[in-house]
Amino acid sequence: MTTNAPRFALLALLGEGFFSRLSFGLISFALPLYARGLGMSLTEIGLLISLNAAVTILCKPVMGSLADRYGWRRSLLTGVGLRSVSTLLFAVSWMPWHLFGIRALLGLSQSLRSPAINALLAECGGKKSAASVFAWYSTAKTVAASAGRAVAGILLALTAGTFAPVFVVAFVLSAVPLLVVWLYVRDPEGRVRKSPIATNEQSPANEPATETRPGMLPIVGLGALMSGTAQMLHGLFPILATEYAGLGTAETGLIYLASTLVTMAAGPIFGWLSDHVSRELVLLVRGAANILSSAVYLFAPGLAGVTVARLTDDLGKAAFRPAWGAMMSSASSHDTQNRARRMGVMSLGEDAGDLVGPALAGFLWSTGGIGALMGVRIVLAALTEVYAIVVTHKLNAAENACAQESKQLNPVAQTTAHDIRRRHSKTDPAPAAPGASTRDIDTIHARPVISGTTRD
Repeated sequence: MTTNAPRFALLALLGEGFFSRLSFGLISFALPLYARGLGMSLTEIGLLISLNAAVTILCKPVMGSLADRYGWRRSLLTGVGLRSVSTLLFAVSWMPWHLFGIRALLGLSQSLRSPAINALLAECGGKKSAASVFAWYSTAKTVAASAGRAVAGILLALTAGTFAPVFVVAFVLSAVPLLVVWLYVRDPEGRVRKSPIATNEQSPANEPATETRPGMLPIVGLGALMSGTAQMLHGLFPILATEYAGLGTAETGLIYLASTLVTMAAGPIFGWLSDHVSRELVLLVRGAANILSSAVYLFAPGLAGVTVARLTDDLGKAAFRPAWGAMMSSASSHDTQNRARRMGVMSLGEDAGDLVGPALAGFLWSTGGIGALMGVRIVLAALTEVYAIVVTHKLNAAENACAQESKQLNPVAQTTAHDIRRRHSKTDPAPAAPGASTRDIDTIHARPVISGTTRD
């Protein structure tokens, strides 16, 4: 690989995110309309949309383990290929049960793709730039999703409401990342599984104890709370803007445009702040944005108020993505052999929040009105802020404990290397030059040591 290979790999992953979300934008716009044309009810359409996330949640832990075993790149390519085929199947579907089957396949492809690409992004960013890498990836997806919906609307207008061309274009866009990933993305070097007997760094004496490793369950819970409160208004915003605030469709479209621009600018900035200032502070912006936006929606239901509330929500989302990605990267950095599985499990909370949040919001709005919806959202966001402080404190303590334990284990490895050098020098003494000092002789006898073995 060339010296530019890591840069090309990162650009390839960003391109994968852009084209994948561009295809997803077309599908998310066209599929509900297509399902409605097939005679499906609103309840059935809601279940159809939720099926993707449900299958992803069920399959992601297993698929993450398979990605660790057989390779992150291979898992990513398989997921992208399956997603592309599933997208093309929409063009030849004509019955409701076809759509449910295809959505299940899309959920399976997402469970293959998500853990692998998160692990690859974490490796590209490392400890110093993980948040920035996730910020750029999230920004690329956000911009592509907005563009995809716009393209879908234009295609439907040009084809007089014919959906097959939309699905074919979505297939082509989804297949583009296959070539890019195949050419430029490789699994990180040194990820081949090794036996604990064969290498010193995998032995129990040189591995941090399980008790000091960051736990995954608190992070899963935090992701569910963060994502759930954020996504409560995700699918309801058009109704909120038009029916509750009385805005027109043109005004709502302008708010979406401003939303995209704000996300493009804010994402990289929050990524830099998370890497160089404070990941915990950036993470707390999400909950604060949920609280503020809910209050503005409730007390200022006009064009200005809805615009400010929506943009505040977008700022919170732009802050959450890079900080959340950096947190998962940090919590999985000690166990790179199982990184995809760990990141897949930790992201389950986010998936669960995406699934439950909109359903909870719809129930609260229909039973208690807009006041109940925003009131519950404010309370949940406040509780999420407190829980985020607790989780980040525990994670930092676990990371510090791992680092301290690693420092304590280093003398063990050094002693082992010293003993090997002594044994080697006794069996294969090197001749010393006349007049050489004792230090020179020791230097001649010393051999470089890698992973507890000598190198001649």
